[in-house]
Amino acid sequence: MLPLKILDRLEETLIASLMAAATLIIFVAVVHRYGTGVRVLYPYLFWINLSWAQELCIYMFVWMAKFGAAYGVRTGIHVGVDVLVNNLSPQARRPMIMFSLFCGMLFTAIVGTMGAKFVIALMATDQVSPDLELPRWIVFLCVPLGSYLMCFRFMQVAWAFWKTGELPRHDPGQVEGVATDDLAPGAAR
Repeated sequence: MLPLKILDRLEETLIASLMAAATLIIFVAVVHRYGTGVRVLYPYLFWINLSWAQELCIYMFVWMAKFGAAYGVRTGIHVGVDVLVNNLSPQARRPMIMFSLFCGMLFTAIVGTMGAKFVIALMATDQVSPDLELPRWIVFLCVPLGSYLMCFRFMQVAWAFWKTGELPRHDPGQVEGVATDDLAPGAAR
């Protein structure tokens, strides 16, 4: 389905962009901080104000974490404790997994709704962030957006599991875009 592929790509692009931008901003801020200690660079760097960099990076990492959790549910890399579930019989395992997915849906829907109420209430105020002076509701908008996206991802996984009996799996040895050959270890290439 094209809309889901667009949503998937948007989610991945947002996460990667936030991660890259935050890394770049932190790098520049650290170079600036230590560069002002160098006598030759001080006159040039002193006038650059990066007091906002830490606050922005914190917000970027929070947004990245909220959307990254949804990505984790979709791809099967989200943290889960499945020791008990894996030891159940196939007849008991299926309803337990569906119950777990339903609990994930319910929890993220509740967090999303509470976050939306909080953001709506915050919109009526003139509160701004300390350094960037962004409206606070924009900063906290990641809670309802990320939680509702995560709820949707739980629904996707539950629907796919209901139809196929398969959960998304992540192979930590596989890297997207890198082809691997299926040769046995020590075999001639």
